[in-house]
Amino acid sequence: MRGSRSLLSTREKLVQLRHRRKRPRDDKFDELIRDIRTHFRERERLFQGLWEEEKAQREKDRRLWAAEMNWIREMWAKSQKEKEAAKPGEEKELNGQWRSWLESHGRSFGHFVDGKWLKPDGREICSIKNPSTVTPTRFSVARTIQKHQRLLSLLESLDSGKLIRETRDTDLPLVVRHFYHHAGWAQLMDVEMKGWKPLGVVATLVPRNFPLLTLTWKVCPALAMGNTVVLKPASSTRLTALFLAQLCSQAGLPPGVFNVITGDQGLGEALADHPGINKVAFAGSAEVGRSLRRATAGTGKKLSLQLGGKIPFIVFDSADLDSAVDGLVDAIWLNQGQVHNAGSQLLLQESIAKDFIQRLKHRMGQLRLGDFLDKAVDVVALADEKQRQTIESLVEDARAEGAEIFQAKASLPSSGLFYPPTLITGVHTTSHCVREEIFGPVLVSLTFRTAKEAIALGNNTPYGMVASLWTETLPLALEVARSLQVGTVWINGHNMLDAASAFGGYKESGFSRDGGKENCPPPCTLDLNYKTFATSQGSELPPVMTENRVSHLIKSEPEGNIPSVDRTYKLYYGGAQKRPDSMSSQPVFDHTGKIVAYVADGSIKDIRNAVEAAHKAAPGWAKQTAHARAQILYYLAENLEVRRAEIASQLKALTGAQEEMALQEVDLSVQRLFYWAAYADKYGGVVQETSLYGASLLFREPLGVVGIACPDKQPLLAFVSLLAPAIIRGNCVVMIPMVNIISGNRDYLSRGLAEHQDVQAVWYFGSKEGSALVEWASAGNLKRTWVNYGAEQRCWNNPQEGAGEEFLYQATQCKSVWMPMGDIFAN
Repeated sequence: MRGSRSLLSTREKLVQLRHRRKRPRDDKFDELIRDIRTHFRERERLFQGLWEEEKAQREKDRRLWAAEMNWIREMWAKSQKEKEAAKPGEEKELNGQWRSWLESHGRSFGHFVDGKWLKPDGREICSIKNPSTVTPTRFSVARTIQKHQRLLSLLESLDSGKLIRETRDTDLPLVVRHFYHHAGWAQLMDVEMKGWKPLGVVATLVPRNFPLLTLTWKVCPALAMGNTVVLKPASSTRLTALFLAQLCSQAGLPPGVFNVITGDQGLGEALADHPGINKVAFAGSAEVGRSLRRATAGTGKKLSLQLGGKIPFIVFDSADLDSAVDGLVDAIWLNQGQVHNAGSQLLLQESIAKDFIQRLKHRMGQLRLGDFLDKAVDVVALADEKQRQTIESLVEDARAEGAEIFQAKASLPSSGLFYPPTLITGVHTTSHCVREEIFGPVLVSLTFRTAKEAIALGNNTPYGMVASLWTETLPLALEVARSLQVGTVWINGHNMLDAASAFGGYKESGFSRDGGKENCPPPCTLDLNYKTFATSQGSELPPVMTENRVSHLIKSEPEGNIPSVDRTYKLYYGGAQKRPDSMSSQPVFDHTGKIVAYVADGSIKDIRNAVEAAHKAAPGWAKQTAHARAQILYYLAENLEVRRAEIASQLKALTGAQEEMALQEVDLSVQRLFYWAAYADKYGGVVQETSLYGASLLFREPLGVVGIACPDKQPLLAFVSLLAPAIIRGNCVVMIPMVNIISGNRDYLSRGLAEHQDVQAVWYFGSKEGSALVEWASAGNLKRTWVNYGAEQRCWNNPQEGAGEEFLYQATQCKSVWMPMGDIFAN
């Protein structure tokens, strides 16, 4: 019992101990809970009070605002009543006065002479409009197109089969941008283009791909400069052209300013041949471009050509490969590859070629083919069955030559004119598919080792429209961009276009520009057999110089009867004097018909030698600094000044000019050399203000080898005026009286220059027949020409006619280089 009692007492003690330990903890916990609840109740009351105060303040502000608005309305109504009370019926009276005066004259007025109204019969009547109610047409056209943008995008897709998302998101915004941009040029024409005059009627011929955008490129500058337009769209894409003409009429464009005619290719040829056309603007194939060049030769019609060609898409090992793959997809499979600026020739650096091809094939497998109205489709059907057969034939030819063909056929529809996206690898530079423009969803791939090899492959084509470069190394990108013979270079991007940026090609891709001020360059049919005209040097034997020949050098007469040494004048090319290949000479007569001297009679073989020498010197001369080129012209001017009297004496003997006029021609020639030397570093290019987040640079580059046929009038000044701007802009020159000089029959030698495939431009100042011949013969490689059509009214003494922007324009070609940004801030 004692043990159990002690046990129970122990248990009781434990229970008491537990109660004793637990009670203080419970009390503190309960006290904490009470404090928290009290705190939250106080916070709730505080917030409730603040909310009530906020509500009251808001209500007060609302009442004050309503009272202020009521006061403003009352003041406005009161002022209107006071105005009406102060001038009762004055506005109605004024309206009535001028309206009654107009009505009294029948709203038709003539002249007011000697206090009387005179209205002669048979005179044209012009209308007068209230300027406050008339919107300028050039801007209203852009706004009208903007209002119908959705309808135009749908019509463009229905008309050409383009993807609706491409026409809606790319084409139409660019069309609107072009109309606004050129409306601005029209507004600034009197300031920025002072003295420029409209040509007259412009015939515009556009292809089936990008019908609306292409006609916008051609029509906008023509209308902005005050010309009228006759547009002939492709026979299969007419809807948007007709609807645009209707919109222009609704916007207030006068009748006859913008005209659209539809028909087949024969109608386009007839339009270009029409004698009432002053300019032909064409976009399409090189074959048709050559036909137009020959058809317009000698007519005085201006010609602008935008042609196609193989486009290099160059990827270096320093590029972001995933971005390059996406850019390539947009470049080649845009509009089914039926684009003249499609990146159809892929050039890959060997170190990344295998990896890039694997990524590209994976991306090609994800492309969707389908209906053009489906916004999730990537590639749509081709334009016609003939084009599909042509593409298939070229691909099969490549397969027969041993090339590897990869085609993404997973999503190819079972019906329709669809052709799968195709990649051709394992080809050579001589392969048929590399040389020919396939004009479809077919990509041809080559590899290179060094940047020099990439440039050589990119330039190994007679065309030069655009190029696309992909590298994260900016110095490499800029150097390659300047070395490629193309009109537009996109760095880390493709298909970047804007109305403020010049777009066009080099070589056989055409010689016009669309966009920017370069789109508006400064400002008679012959019965001639071009195949036989100027094909020979002439069969007449040169006369023999008699003893009564004219002395053409200022020198002292020799003592006694010592005979004078007969000087033999030679050709000059490659930095040395050369005897002519014909081994014959022709006489030079003075103004009285007496023989002054004999000069070498050049031939086509001499032209070829001179062009070859010019091409050898061209790379080094073009890379000379502008300062170095200017120094050479300064040196030439200084040496000409030293021999002023001697050369003036020769001019006097040759032309019969007075001594004062001969000296003046020498002095003007010296001044002209200094003038162009000063321009050496002042016409290199500009930064174009486009919608791109980045930089768009315009470089004015040399043409290459320029052939120049000089006029007879003012021989020294004309020679210097034509030579100096050409060489100061980095060109090499072959001249027909640094420089290669070939003397002989002007038309015969000019034909050789115009037909030469390695001459990039010909300037001809001679006969009307010779001008026509130069334009006709230049169609071989579609070189640029500048001729005078036999007109002799150019005054070489006048700085406006013998120098100026026109010469700079003719001596250069424009290259646009696009460099997007976006590493720090999003575009």
